[in-house]
Amino acid sequence: MPVEIDDSAAEARAQGWRTLAALHARIEDALERALQREHRLSVSEYSVLDVLARQDGFHLRMNQLSGAVVLSRSATTRLVARLEERGLLQRYLCPDDRRGVYTEVTADGRAALERARPTHDESLAAALRRAEELPELAPLVTTLAVLPRAEGEGSAE
Repeated sequence: MPVEIDDSAAEARAQGWRTLAALHARIEDALERALQREHRLSVSEYSVLDVLARQDGFHLRMNQLSGAVVLSRSATTRLVARLEERGLLQRYLCPDDRRGVYTEVTADGRAALERARPTHDESLAAALRRAEELPELAPLVTTLAVLPRAEGEGSAE
């Protein structure tokens, strides 16, 4: 016996998803343009540096990193290789499991991240302000503003 789906509930979920995707696309586009223009970093490259810099020891296993930045393992490997060529990351074998590979942000990578962080934060705040002016995105922006922050994080504004 088929399960009946409430069309209005399904449409509400679909509309919510479209709104979230539209906001994400606007923010990612603004960040990408600003980070590329000012620092020659993509949003994904910035995210990798940021995730690694927040770890104790500034490193993660490759599979942990790909999960943290929501990229496939192959895309993460290519991204890490590019950042490694630029001297921003390094890879090394895990000392207690020779099958594992750690990716670690270098001092140059931390410096690049610190130079790029104000651009990222300002671009994010500006993108959210612009999105808040659009009636279809304003409720989502407002919801984001009241989400609990991780300990030690400031606001995006």
